[in-house]
Amino acid sequence: MEVESQSKIVSTNWEGYVDWRNRPALINRHGGLVASSFVLLVEVLENLAYLANASNLVMYLSEYMHYSPTNSANCVTNFMGTAFLLALLGGFLSDAFFTTYHIYLISAFIEFLGLVVLTIQARSDSLKPSKCKPEMPCEQVRGAQAAMLFIGLYLVATGVGGIKGSLPPHGAEQFDGETPQGRKQRSTFFNYFVFCLSCGGLIAVTFVVWVEDNKGWQWGFGISTLAILLSIPVFLAGSPFYRNKIPRGSPLTTISKVLIAAMLNSCALRNSSSVIASLGSSPSTIPVLSNDDEEITTNNKHVVESINIPSKSLRFLNRAVVKKPAAASGVLKCSVQEVEEVKIVVKILPIFACTIMLNCCLAQLSTFSVQQAATMNTKFGKLKVPPASLPIFPVLFIMILAPIFDYFIIPFARKVTKTEMGITHLQRIGIGLFLSVIAMAIAALVEIKRKRVATDLSLLDSSKALPITFFWIAIQYLFLGSADLFTLAGLLEFCFSEAPFSMRSLATSLSWASLAIGYYLSSVIVSIVNNVTGNSKHQPWLAGENLNHFHLERFYWLMCILSALNFIHYLYWARIYKYRSVSS
Repeated sequence: MEVESQSKIVSTNWEGYVDWRNRPALINRHGGLVASSFVLLVEVLENLAYLANASNLVMYLSEYMHYSPTNSANCVTNFMGTAFLLALLGGFLSDAFFTTYHIYLISAFIEFLGLVVLTIQARSDSLKPSKCKPEMPCEQVRGAQAAMLFIGLYLVATGVGGIKGSLPPHGAEQFDGETPQGRKQRSTFFNYFVFCLSCGGLIAVTFVVWVEDNKGWQWGFGISTLAILLSIPVFLAGSPFYRNKIPRGSPLTTISKVLIAAMLNSCALRNSSSVIASLGSSPSTIPVLSNDDEEITTNNKHVVESINIPSKSLRFLNRAVVKKPAAASGVLKCSVQEVEEVKIVVKILPIFACTIMLNCCLAQLSTFSVQQAATMNTKFGKLKVPPASLPIFPVLFIMILAPIFDYFIIPFARKVTKTEMGITHLQRIGIGLFLSVIAMAIAALVEIKRKRVATDLSLLDSSKALPITFFWIAIQYLFLGSADLFTLAGLLEFCFSEAPFSMRSLATSLSWASLAIGYYLSSVIVSIVNNVTGNSKHQPWLAGENLNHFHLERFYWLMCILSALNFIHYLYWARIYKYRSVSS
């Protein structure tokens, strides 16, 4: 009777999860839609705070800190790239030492401090460069003023990185991946996570940007500060409902150990006849892996399956379990399960790498596209729209498309394909990559039209707005926004569902790392293009103070070609990838 009683008690707990007080999480109390709804609301506030500044930062750096258009664009891409790259740190800490719950709270406070610094600087004239004088070169921000600017920016970047690395997996962990209903709810969560991200973005690029342009940047930074501060009590309000995954140690340790052991044993095998355990096993002898970290589930209790036979894929890594002294004892001792987990991560990496080029294109939304719109007619009736509010177009389209996708497209696809997913993660990512090719082609054509208007009316050297509506720029925004919806939601869910249980937060952070590398790559491509084109007698494509003298259309055609090649590259990896999840 006592044993049966204990069994019943265990079955009421979520195995591997605790509540916010570090007590076992209960199945009937923790997790589910209620818990995830707090995460979605927090994402609205968090992205409002971040995007309100990121979308208009290039104008702030140009007008108030007196950077050139190219330097402003590079500063913004470096700032945004750093923010997203630090998501890897947030994901790593969530998996290894802390929970996603604690990482979010720490990161939100760091972002709050950074926004306070930026608000103080924007409010005080003594902390900014003096205003430009007529017929005199503007004085660029330097010294202590520049130090204050970058301290504020990179505190914000650190906070944003920690939030991006912890908040999406925290929300996704609220669903039971062992049941079809739980997996469907988790898929819906990722769709609405992007939807809520867009809701925050909508407020940011309309109301907050208008405040920054008409009332002052101190008010814009102040609103962002208030938003991130408000997100903390909202997040805490969901504490009684959250289930938090227990950290299982550093995933990087496991990855490093397997890679080093495989290399050492590979060298040792050249001079010995050691036998690799079961390397010649047939596929039929390889254990069948379930959807959740190669585990089987009985009455909601995770039971780790003993895996003694390595799979045939990536055979090089199987050498990590060779019975040699270098790898059979001490810190280099590897289990077959650890080897299989590392294989999963390695297989994810090519898909991750193929999304980088898309995010390189997305970087243009925050840089050159905003500067293009600033030279055009931004009136909408009697209302003058700030150039930094242009992202409202992809944001609105995402907000319309996300519910349609979840309520109509996915159910229809499930009926047609007779599969649980309907449209696979890789298909969603592929659609996004294809749309990015179209977007960059449209961007090049629109820039040709914009410059033709300036040339025909002899306005190339004029500061007057060109008599061409900024709605032309909105077309490329719509395609890139659609690409972002398909790719970001698809990649987030793909990395989370395919990754080993102990590495979910880190793997999900790869989605944001792709954004980071894309922003950095954008800066690198701009520099390379200027260096290559500047070696001739002609002016570099993207150099100078006047955007009308740039060869931006050539740059966009280059991005279009690179995106097309990247899409072909992606098709190869997507075709050979084999899902490990039963839901796929």
